[in-house]
Amino acid sequence: MDASPLKILCITGWCRNGSTIIGNVLNEIPGFFHVGELHFLWKNAAGRGANSSCGCGRELTECHLWSEILPLGRPAGVSAEDHAETVVRRQLAYVRTRHTWRVLDRGLHCDEIREHAALMALTYRAIAERMDARVIVDTTKIPGEAALLAHLEGVTPYYVHLVRDPRAVAQSWSRPKQYCYVMPSRTSTAYWHGFNVASQAITRRHPERSLFLRYEEFAADPAGTIDALLRLCGADPAGNPMRGRTIELHTNHTVTGNPDRFSTGATVIRDRDDSWRAGLPLPARLTAAALSWPLFRRYGYRYGGTLLAGSRRAGAAAPQATEER
Repeated sequence: MDASPLKILCITGWCRNGSTIIGNVLNEIPGFFHVGELHFLWKNAAGRGANSSCGCGRELTECHLWSEILPLGRPAGVSAEDHAETVVRRQLAYVRTRHTWRVLDRGLHCDEIREHAALMALTYRAIAERMDARVIVDTTKIPGEAALLAHLEGVTPYYVHLVRDPRAVAQSWSRPKQYCYVMPSRTSTAYWHGFNVASQAITRRHPERSLFLRYEEFAADPAGTIDALLRLCGADPAGNPMRGRTIELHTNHTVTGNPDRFSTGATVIRDRDDSWRAGLPLPARLTAAALSWPLFRRYGYRYGGTLLAGSRRAGAAAPQATEER
C-alpha cells in the first residue's frame, strides 16, 4: 500500500436499491474490496443484528478477516460485547440518518463522534492493508455515516446516490427473504423518502466526487454503469469485470446486505426491474407513488413505469428537492 489517501466508494440511498449486487460486481476488480454494510459489523458480530454471517458463510467472529478487524480500537480489559455496545451507542447518538445535516455542518463536534471517526478510519485502513485494496466499496446506506467519511483521516470518499423506483422497493420489502423482515409499502416509502433526501444533501455538498444513479440504469446497461463508477473514483474502466450482462461472482466478505450476497458463479443481470407491475397490489403501488412525491418525479419516475429522459452523470447531485426530513 502506498501513502496516498484510501478511496471509499460509498453507495448510499434506501435499502433494497440494488447496492449489494453492484458492490459485489465491483468486488471482482483487482484493488477493489466490497465490505457490505460495515456500519453493522459490531452489532451483528455481537449477535444483536439481523444476521451474524459474513458473505463467505462463516460467522463474522470466525471469518479470517473480521476476526482480526473486530478487536481493533477495543480498549484493554473491555470485552467484545461491551465494545460493541459502545460502538452501537455512538452510532445511534451521532450518525443516524437524522444526524446527516449536523455531521455535514459541524463535523467532529464532540469527543464521542471523534472517537467513532477514529475507529472507522482505523477499520478502513486495516481492511485495505489486509485485502490489498486501493478502493473500499461500502454499501451501508446510513447517510449520517456517509457524511462522516469526509472527516476521516487518510480517506477520500466518493459518493453514489443510488435510487430505485419506490414501487420496486416496496415489492421487495413485501416478501420475506431469509433474515430480512417484511415492511408495508407506506413504511418502506417513508424511509425511501427520508434516506434519499439525506443522501442528496451529501452529494450536493461534494458534487465533484458524487454520482446520481438509478438502479434501472444499471439494469439497462450494467457494463456502462460499472464504467461510470470506475471513472468516478479515478480507476481504469479496462478493469470492468462485466461480460455483457454476465458477471462471474466469487466468495466475498460482506457484512450483511441482501441475502443474494451469498450467491457465487455466473450471474446474469436482468435487463428490466418491473416485476412490481404484477407482484405489487394496486393499493400498495399507489401508496408508494403518492408518499414518494415529489421525489418520485424529480428522480425521473413516471406512473406508467418508464423513466423520464435523463441519465447518470458524474459530478452531479440528485435533482433538486425540498429537505423535509
